[in-house]
Amino acid sequence: MARACPPEVIRAAQKDEYYRGGLRSAAGGALHSLAGARKWLEWRKEIELLSDIAYFGLTTVAGYQTLGEEYVGIVQVDPSQQRVPSRLRRSVLVTLHAVLPYLLDKALLPLEQELQADGDSARPSQGSLVTSGRSRSGARHWVHRHTATLTEQQRRILQRAVFVLRQGLACLHRLHVAWFYIHGAFYHLAKRLVGVTYLRTRHWPGEDQRARAGYQLLGLVSLLHLALSMGLQLYGFRQRQRARKEWRLHRNLSYHRRNVHSAGRSFLPRSWSTYVTTADVTPDGSRR
Repeated sequence: MARACPPEVIRAAQKDEYYRGGLRSAAGGALHSLAGARKWLEWRKEIELLSDIAYFGLTTVAGYQTLGEEYVGIVQVDPSQQRVPSRLRRSVLVTLHAVLPYLLDKALLPLEQELQADGDSARPSQGSLVTSGRSRSGARHWVHRHTATLTEQQRRILQRAVFVLRQGLACLHRLHVAWFYIHGAFYHLAKRLVGVTYLRTRHWPGEDQRARAGYQLLGLVSLLHLALSMGLQLYGFRQRQRARKEWRLHRNLSYHRRNVHSAGRSFLPRSWSTYVTTADVTPDGSRR
């Protein structure tokens, strides 16, 4: 058996995504019917995670092909290219592919929302408007308790680090997909980490060279687009940081001026204030 080409791997992934979407929709609809819309909104991410674990648990972890792999005729193999992956390797693959993104999102999103809410207390962030009560009392409350003692400089550094981490993960995913278009080895990052590749069980003559050339060109275009997107995101981040810094400076200066003006008038004697006000008026009633 030969190594699977990029179109086969992509078709299998798209087919798996289709069936996973159907399973997520069915599970979410059942929860919505039993518990209502509010519970469905609160547990939507967890329902999607459980649906993915059930799908890959009944196929990959159990030692069977997924529906997408069976559809295009490919099988998973370990780095030796001669054996199917062990159960431990398959379990680690499912954990990295389905569970790890959920954990990262649950950890980084409340932290980013809390830092934005503390940095822009006068302007509520968009994420804080859609944050559910369960997340606010759970992860958000835990993050708020641990970030309450941070200084303003530490908050800015942590907020910048969270932003760089989130954008870096997204760019890493796009870079990995572009690299797959060029070399055609690993479509998912989790499979690269555990060394799982595909072999084809069927062969379509005359398709390999045309498809490989087309996907290599697509990979180069994806790399160029990624470089441009990273440059624009970096420029936009610097512009937002500059605007936020100017807004804070303007707010602090306005507050300082109001305090100085109030303190100056409080130390001014009442008779002198009356004299200045009277002397400042011209005979025609206008001020000088």
